[in-house]
Amino acid sequence: MDLNEYVGLFLDESMEHLQAINTSLLDFEQRLDDEAVIDQIFRSAHTLKGMAGTMGYDAIADLTHEMESALDLVRSKKQPATPELIDVLFVAAEQLETMVEDISRGGKGKLDVTETVSRLQRFIRADQEEVAPAAAAPVTSRAFECDVYSEAVVKQSVASGYLAYVVHVELSADVILKAARVYMVFDRLQQLGDVILSNPTSDELEQEHFETTFSVLFVTQQEQQSIQEAVASVSEVASVIIEAFETTPEAEVATSTLLQESDPVVPATSTPATETSEQPDALAPVASKTIRVNLERIDRLMNLFEEFIIDRGRLERIAAEVGSPELTDTVERIKRGTNELQSLVLTLRMMPIEQVFNRFPRMVRSVSKDVGKHIKLHITGAETELDRTVIDEIGDPLVHLIRNAIDHGIENKAERILANKPVEGNLSLRAYHSGNRVFIEIEDDGAGINHERVTRIAIEKGLITEEEAVQLSMEEASMLLFAPGFSTAEEVTDLSGRGVGLDVVKSKIESLGGEVFVETRRGEGTIFRISLPLTLSIISAMLVELGQETYAIPLTAIIETTSLRKSAILQAHREKVFDFRGQLVPLISLNEVYGLPQHEAEAYSVVVVRSGEKLAGLIVSELIGQQEIVMKPLGSYLEGIRAISGATILGDGQVALIIDSNALLRK
Repeated sequence: MDLNEYVGLFLDESMEHLQAINTSLLDFEQRLDDEAVIDQIFRSAHTLKGMAGTMGYDAIADLTHEMESALDLVRSKKQPATPELIDVLFVAAEQLETMVEDISRGGKGKLDVTETVSRLQRFIRADQEEVAPAAAAPVTSRAFECDVYSEAVVKQSVASGYLAYVVHVELSADVILKAARVYMVFDRLQQLGDVILSNPTSDELEQEHFETTFSVLFVTQQEQQSIQEAVASVSEVASVIIEAFETTPEAEVATSTLLQESDPVVPATSTPATETSEQPDALAPVASKTIRVNLERIDRLMNLFEEFIIDRGRLERIAAEVGSPELTDTVERIKRGTNELQSLVLTLRMMPIEQVFNRFPRMVRSVSKDVGKHIKLHITGAETELDRTVIDEIGDPLVHLIRNAIDHGIENKAERILANKPVEGNLSLRAYHSGNRVFIEIEDDGAGINHERVTRIAIEKGLITEEEAVQLSMEEASMLLFAPGFSTAEEVTDLSGRGVGLDVVKSKIESLGGEVFVETRRGEGTIFRISLPLTLSIISAMLVELGQETYAIPLTAIIETTSLRKSAILQAHREKVFDFRGQLVPLISLNEVYGLPQHEAEAYSVVVVRSGEKLAGLIVSELIGQQEIVMKPLGSYLEGIRAISGATILGDGQVALIIDSNALLRK
């Protein structure tokens, strides 16, 4: 059998178990006596071991086996959990993640885990006198322990015409080279079929960590008698007992997922097909929950739908001009159907940013421990959804910013005590939507940015002149942190001092069509704010007129539209403002912003927009109405146009620019 077809399922389930291990380890460190947390880590490690063993990823299987053994001692209260055990479990989790990521990139999941395994074994050997007899006990029960994943593989093999057996082998009591005999048994079995699992594990058999009895889960198309004769012909095999293997109901559910993920290796015969059709109806929904779709196909679907939306807008315009009730009714039905289809299409590439955020609690623990600081991470908005392509790219910039906050932002214990701050520093990671963009904030309660020191270092490195330094605003001085080669670290460490980091962050974010900003207060902390486009090309927008030109404002940024009399316009700090629900809100003339002719009137159409906590009223010539539009980038030759995020093609073929309200409100 070719197990490569199950790699996708293995990766999906492995990442789920690794996330469960990471989350539970953080809880375990705080509550060492919480049996539920220990059981969760143990179960995840056990399942991961079984899956890895089935797929032939021995390094993962070996490491999870040692984790399982160490946790079993804690779970059975034979050994207390120690700080050393917690540390090595975190290291093991990180190595498991590295190996799984290597497999996802087409690798073999190989990694030198010798040191980690040795550390786990030292913990286990502390209880060696009690553990050794249990490990050496012969397998007397004919029941074969098997994880659901392996059973699912067996079940599909059976559906493909294979037979599943458990082969119980007992070697002679005076056998000398047990491992060699085991190898010969496995070799005979591999000639007749495929070995799925063994008990004890292949690693334990190889190291002769068993008495004389072992069992093998085996699938084949050969008769039982042929297997009996082949194994019995191996020297120093005392007895061979072969039993049919029975799968559990849980394996039936897992098999339905495997069957939808891939085609069987051998076409199923009519008999298994009949058996499958007789499964309980309750299992049917499980088989249709998820499918794998190549991202290129989704991109093609998006492009086709974008063209359809443009044509739909053109059809709506034609229907309005013709004035035919029958045509108008048909267009309305098309519009209702495409609105629902649009919401489905747009969510295909959206994923919660949680899968990026979930890696940071363990990283913060590790890095803060390395630098000798106590830091607590607070995560909010992990459910915020972002385009898949951005999700894949945003992880590394966030790693840089978080490590920077831990190393440079938050003070050490002594400095925090002198500043009358709690010894434990706080690091907040937030995500939220605003308009047609997603904002991610990394905030610390550290010392803030020392602008004088930053400008002095920038002058020393030749990034700016002393004359330019005098003219810098606080915001501009903060942005010097993103200059190539800039670093405030006085010595090179694993975390900082190499002059590489924040400039890479800025470049990566800008390549995604985003921006990064810094807010800081001396003695109170710093906020790094990342603004990213949703990259969803179809949005709802309000079309407005500025003079003779049409512009679009994304509806997600709009609070409401209103008519404002000229007499209601006030002056505050040399700016035009108006009273909006008891709050003075600044007014921005879009004609003035974009250099268009301005006009005086007794009343103005105003669009009230929000960006974060900021509000503003945008003065326009006329409100046209709402419409679904397709966002198109302006291209590199039109980069840098203030407060314009893209363009769209309207139903009459006219091009309308899309206003970036977030840029307008940022001063």
